[in-house]
This record gives sequence, C-alpha cells and structure tokens, in this order.
Amino acid sequence: MTFRLVRRGGEYFRVADPSWDSPLDGSHALRAGGRWNPPNSFPVVYLNADVSTARANVALRFEGRPFSPEDLDPGEAPVLVSTQVGANDFVDIVTDRGCLAAGLPATYRRERGRRIPHSRCQPVGQRAWDEGHPGIACRSAARSAPGGSEELAWFQRERLLAATAVSPFESWFW
Repeated sequence: MTFRLVRRGGEYFRVADPSWDSPLDGSHALRAGGRWNPPNSFPVVYLNADVSTARANVALRFEGRPFSPEDLDPGEAPVLVSTQVGANDFVDIVTDRGCLAAGLPATYRRERGRRIPHSRCQPVGQRAWDEGHPGIACRSAARSAPGGSEELAWFQRERLLAATAVSPFESWFW
C-alpha cells in the first residue's frame, strides 16, 4: 500500500503548557505516544493548522471533566506557540483518497459514529516514520473543530522547530 502525499507548510500552532521548557520538542510524545506514534517509538510534535483547531483541541482536553477552560488560572492555562514548518510532502490523511490509501476509512476521524482510536492510527504513523516521511497532515480529530480543520503530526528527525511567537491563553483562546 502506498501513501498519498499532500503539500503542507507555513505557520502552525502548538498548544503548550506554559511550564514546558521546549514546547516544540517531540520527546514527550516519544515517551507517552499520541495519535500517530505509539509510546516509546519516535518524536512527534502535534500542531494545529489554525487557532480555531487549537481551541477545539483545548476543549477536547476538558471533555468529561467537572471544570472548563474558564476555570483555569491564567498563569497555568495553555499558551499558543507559533512556528514555521517548511513546505514538504506529508502523508495525506486529509482527503478521502488519502485516508483510504493509508488503510483508514474515508470517514476518518470517525467510523460507525465513534472516534477512531489512537491504536488504529499509530501503525499508520509508524509506517510513515519508517518510510522516512516528514509527518502526517490529517483532519482534526477534535469533535468541536470546524469542518475542514487540519492538524500536522511533524516528525522530529534531526532538528527542533523554532517558536516565532508565544501567546498567553487569554489573548488567543477567547
């Protein structure tokens, strides 16, 4: 099976804990895993294509909790880190054809009314890593993300991304 590729690059956004020393370092995802990488596998920096998608991902973190983003202390609330990603051909999990080529349903982010679990996506990410791809461009899995929202799983192979700006929660979330 051959991946389809889609060209992506430009400004992307990382939702980060304000206490992180290196918010654009993929080593946390290397240890803990994420949607596209199993735990203890390879470093990934999970990025949002726009601020609306970043907001939806913050909302996702609070689903089922007895508090909401409004309850956060401003000094402990997530910051938004802007970065520039170089233009490149990423694995396509944006289009229906790209999803199918990767072995995922054309309805990706959901299947039979349920969110597709990380365990189904991680083998796709592992194969993309093993084949040397720079990462995965995908539809946002956040339920409240606007239609057409995208995320980028940027594979950290040799260098770190550089922050171009860091915005406090109150300036980007509301």
